[in-house]
Amino acid sequence: MKTVAQYVDFLKSKGFHLREDAIGFIHFGKQYTKATDELTNTAIELTLKAQKEFDGSYYISLLEMLVKNKISTRGAAIRFLKERELMAIS
Repeated sequence: MKTVAQYVDFLKSKGFHLREDAIGFIHFGKQYTKATDELTNTAIELTLKAQKEFDGSYYISLLEMLVKNKISTRGAAIRFLKERELMAIS
């Protein structure tokens, strides 16, 4: 499992560069929701897939929803969103 910093570096290596304010917002959201690295990384991934860019308000809403519903893994997050038809994820 990657830390949030490692995941951001991974995205950068794939050509997706997050601005410093986005990275700060990611860390704020993680602390605000007390989310794990895995859940934070999942919220980043799903935000990028749904919005095609990093959208801070979407990311926070998604992270809050996952934490509130006690979702703890990437797989559970994807199932949760698919079951509720909140996101078309392949």
